[in-house]
Amino acid sequence: MTSHRPLRSRRTRAAVAATGLAAALVLAGCSATNPIQTQDQYDASDGVSVRLGDVRASNLLIVSAGEGEEGVLLGGLTNTGKEDATVTVTFAAPGEGADAAPAADPTTIDVPARSTVLLTGSAGSEADDTTVDVRVAQTPAAPGGVAVVGVDVDIAGSQTVQVPVLDGTLPDYAPLLPTAP
Repeated sequence: MTSHRPLRSRRTRAAVAATGLAAALVLAGCSATNPIQTQDQYDASDGVSVRLGDVRASNLLIVSAGEGEEGVLLGGLTNTGKEDATVTVTFAAPGEGADAAPAADPTTIDVPARSTVLLTGSAGSEADDTTVDVRVAQTPAAPGGVAVVGVDVDIAGSQTVQVPVLDGTLPDYAPLLPTAP
């Protein structure tokens, strides 16, 4: 006597396998058409970044009590190249707006090849050239706004960026507010 049960079981197994294969293809297609988010470059902090040749200015932001007040530029300058670079940072004057050409308070920073210099708001010891204090005499914009900052790299050109201005409202930035001498 012949049983039809195994034949039906083969059809069921084939249908389940085909459904599983179709589901695997559909799910694999989702990751094939969407970029992997961790491969995207983005600013992970409150600041903005700009790349000029081998030099990357990262997480730039200004901490100040108000427009026209003294401020401090925070961030980092990384030189991945084989030759030393000189970075000059300039600021727009208060009230000039987003179209301003930064020309005030130029600060020149030497960034050795394959190294990083941090803009910390407080200079390191004399033997430590990995931190620099970059001040702006009059912050170009009020906290909550953006200030126009020029970044010029001697070996790669220049670019103007709109840098956020923050005050001491956030506890992490409160100790970095410039104080009167």
